[in-house]
Amino acid sequence: MRPKPSIPSEIEDYRDATWCREGARAISSVIAAERFIEQVGFATCMTDSRRPGPSLYAAVCGRRDAVLPRQVQKDPETSLTWTLKDQLLRRGKVYYAKLARGKATFIAPRLLPYFNAICGVRPSEEKRRLSTHARALLKVLRHEWEMASIDLRKESGVSDRTAFTRALDELQAAMIVIPSEVVYLPKFTYLWTLAVSRFPDDLMQRVDRDVALREIARAFLGSAGQTIPGELARVAGLSRPEAGRGNRALVAEGYATMSAPGFYELASEVAVNSPLAASLGR
Repeated sequence: MRPKPSIPSEIEDYRDATWCREGARAISSVIAAERFIEQVGFATCMTDSRRPGPSLYAAVCGRRDAVLPRQVQKDPETSLTWTLKDQLLRRGKVYYAKLARGKATFIAPRLLPYFNAICGVRPSEEKRRLSTHARALLKVLRHEWEMASIDLRKESGVSDRTAFTRALDELQAAMIVIPSEVVYLPKFTYLWTLAVSRFPDDLMQRVDRDVALREIARAFLGSAGQTIPGELARVAGLSRPEAGRGNRALVAEGYATMSAPGFYELASEVAVNSPLAASLGR
């Protein structure tokens, strides 16, 4: 196996700032969490330093080497991240769902048309691309608009818990259904709703696939400073050929440079003049 390419120290320093992996930038409020997601464009919820890309958990920890503990129930940083996730859900100003590969992901509204162009399933494709169980859940939600998990299982007829969870994950990955609220009393449950009910303008836009790949690549490179082979694909849930197409489109317009196959970095003038760099005082 080839050794994993190393990230230059100056790029790690840049990511510490943009991904809030510094103590001074650590996230502790829902407003700061929304600002963080808007700046980076998209971020996972509970991944740590063992996975690439921006993460709300790492931003709450405020350090590069954050690792989820074995006993997450008693960990204050994990607890705060979970609390912020619940508050972000409730406020509904950023998108949250399990997307590609089952990762719980936040997306800034400005990037929703692009992710939807890549991941979304249109109504005309639902019969062909969605399972029978997923379509049963969707039929109920389109009638009720919002429903708790236990009621959705009953009304849809998908009584098996594993099949129900799999169908919900399928609908989330297709960017059709999202959790809208989490309730802890009298019993823990999520409330589910149609994604388009919260983000109608963003999810109704039609975007060319190549444009979507370019803009997702732009968002990641802007916050990462540099990307190494396979990194964008892994972070954004893209195939490696499509990630390459997005990065090469940035090179073509002068936003990025390619130092070697699979290695892309911000063009020097972009790095100096980008809004993200300005917000960081760079």
